[in-house]
Amino acid sequence: MTKRIKTQSALKGVTRRDFLMMSAATAATLAAARALLPSGAYAATATPEVTGAKLGFIALTDAAPLMIAKQKGLFEKFGMPDVEVLKQASWGATRDNLMLGGEANGIDGAHILTPMPYLMHTGKVTQNNQPMPMAIVARLNYDCQAISVAQEYAGTGVGLDASKLKDAFAAKKAEGKEVKAAMTFPGGTHDFWLRYWLAAGGIDPDKDVSTIVVPPPQMVANMKVGNMDVFCVGEPWNEQLVHQGVGFTAATTGELWKGHPEKALGLRAAFIDKNPNASKAILMAVMEAQQWCEAMENKDEMAAIIGKRQWMNVPTADIIGRLKGDINYGNDRVATGTDLYMKFWKGGVSYPFKSHDSWFLAENIRWGKFAATTDIKELVDQVNREDLWREAAKDLGVAAADIPASSSRGVETFFDGKIFDPANPSAYLDSLKIKASA
Repeated sequence: MTKRIKTQSALKGVTRRDFLMMSAATAATLAAARALLPSGAYAATATPEVTGAKLGFIALTDAAPLMIAKQKGLFEKFGMPDVEVLKQASWGATRDNLMLGGEANGIDGAHILTPMPYLMHTGKVTQNNQPMPMAIVARLNYDCQAISVAQEYAGTGVGLDASKLKDAFAAKKAEGKEVKAAMTFPGGTHDFWLRYWLAAGGIDPDKDVSTIVVPPPQMVANMKVGNMDVFCVGEPWNEQLVHQGVGFTAATTGELWKGHPEKALGLRAAFIDKNPNASKAILMAVMEAQQWCEAMENKDEMAAIIGKRQWMNVPTADIIGRLKGDINYGNDRVATGTDLYMKFWKGGVSYPFKSHDSWFLAENIRWGKFAATTDIKELVDQVNREDLWREAAKDLGVAAADIPASSSRGVETFFDGKIFDPANPSAYLDSLKIKASA
């Protein structure tokens, strides 16, 4: 009743001609928005329960789908004009704000490291180990993270083979100095890429180096003052490091595992339960933004947008190269037109494969975050909501060819020859020489 009175009050004094003109303008705006991006036509969906939500992001190129969805009016297009996309200082801050929730001045969802919702869901990284029910509703991107090394190690010739750092690290430790390897969050994707790379080269990340946590936007500044020897982070920070002559890229993560999953769109389970239609609307907006981000002809505009102060506050030159697959490693090696660019849509990127989440849980077991007795399948089924993605894809009119037939992408092979069969994680874990339990 109150809402109706307010509406009548707002329309007081509006003539029929004014009303028709406003209606026509609104229709024209919606039509223009729908024609703007790839999925111009979509099935009618139920009205969102709320018009807004608070979504967090870290200043990383792979947060682009959220930035573009906001910038291009896609949340409005799907009935959520009041969605806020809010910059977070670190992954720890993202976690803390998710614990609060949007109604308590926190956030309802986020651009997030794929393993984090599992760590939060089980209370592994929360205050007092209190579980925070979470859901992964989409994958945001594949590839395009990197492992960077301080300039002082250029003479080692280190690249994809980390073993070339072994003697240099040992010598530094013999001098009583600490060898520091930085990542962005314990048990997160960058932690795992760094650990996998080091361990494959015979360097134990728990014994031969000291791992430290540094927020992505602070990586370059910290290496510049000598606070770490090596780090793993997403773009544009590896490219910026090269441009500033502070260090070089030893390997991109796509070279470790081609087509690997990276960030996810995570939502509080309570938000989904309370607002299922709004959750789907958010998902559809982000999925359509992913389609736009995927198109090579949009890369220059995309780099210009996400480089703005409100988003990443980074020069376009630090973003565009690796976005297109042009990689200046910074050690006299340049590769152009590679397939190591950041993927956002084609090939099932947006779909959250359960098999990929299984690998991240296996790595969490490998490094002691989860017990060896953890039921990986059961935990994945609790957090991974690929069913919501499929519903959103159907309403969005996604082509059948772009919707994976199975929740498993099958057996995965890594650069060192190791194989992960999601149907048998134990065999993968048994094959690894360096792990927390060893």
